[in-house]
Amino acid sequence: MKDRLETMRKRYYKINEELSDPEIVNNIDKMTELSKEQRELQKPVEIYEEYLDIEASVKDLKEMSRDEDPEIREMAEMELEENENRLHELEEQLQKLLIPKDPNDKKNVIVEIRGAAGGSEANIFAGDLYRMYQKFAEKNGWTIQVINADEGDAGGFSQIEFTVKGDHVFSYLKYESGAHRVQRVPETESQGRVHTSTATVIVLPEAEDVEVEMHNNDLRIDTFRSSGAGGQSVNTTDSAVRITHEPTGLVVTCQDGKSQHENKATALKVMRARLHDYYERQRREKEGEERRSKLGTGDRSEKIRTYNFPQNRVTDHRINFTIQQLDRVIEGKLEPIIDALIDEEFQRKLNESES
Repeated sequence: MKDRLETMRKRYYKINEELSDPEIVNNIDKMTELSKEQRELQKPVEIYEEYLDIEASVKDLKEMSRDEDPEIREMAEMELEENENRLHELEEQLQKLLIPKDPNDKKNVIVEIRGAAGGSEANIFAGDLYRMYQKFAEKNGWTIQVINADEGDAGGFSQIEFTVKGDHVFSYLKYESGAHRVQRVPETESQGRVHTSTATVIVLPEAEDVEVEMHNNDLRIDTFRSSGAGGQSVNTTDSAVRITHEPTGLVVTCQDGKSQHENKATALKVMRARLHDYYERQRREKEGEERRSKLGTGDRSEKIRTYNFPQNRVTDHRINFTIQQLDRVIEGKLEPIIDALIDEEFQRKLNESES
């Protein structure tokens, strides 16, 4: 660990020197590249330098703890304990910072929620999940934009797609892909029996143009009259857009924008993300590298979480994590579950790096 940190520290100070070079100062692209690398190195370097300072103090305090003067020994032993505890905290922080990052963690996401098994109750639950993510996004200062929504007859959605934009959105929401199961008494149930329904969630990182090839000749673009909420043109002009990627059969529909142009731009963005995901899955299957970790594959068919309303309980089956706070979770307080999932992934990556 120290070798890697020492390399990072040397690189950090080398960048500081380069940023003072007049030739680089006049090169905007190079300045931007170096400044970004500097920001990424700053935190681990600062913590590492504090670590080195305290490590040196621990060495001195161990010497002082063997002093003949009992007062000096007592003082040294007290400070030694504090410093060793702090050293342990810093070491844990540095281990986390050195774990390889998911290249998609900083990206915005596209989320799709569908009512699955359970008919109208599944659609109602899909609506509950959408509101849960909406409130979680608001708490984090993220913005949500609905792309397409098909409302259920009894409420909720048979399908809803939306983007979430903000700081490190994918790093938090990437764990949500899969089948979510609800156990509760539906409002239409006269006998008070608990029913089980499911809704599926898929979370895709937004893909950049350079990450996936998408040829115009492969796309069929159809327009039709929007049936959703939108601007004044909705229901009066063909503003809704449906894009079909003919080689794969992937279809994207967008109708919640105010114009055909806006809907087309959004639909192309969603299609690019879906194609990126499609090709990534094909690659993993071909190479035989499908993820087999506790956190699962992210497949929409995989049951990942159960929301039991009668017992106010939420269980994430991937890590056997249960919390008796469903009433808070459904209101967007997802932090305990997501923190547990992040910790599990950190431990798995740490074990892999050590082995």
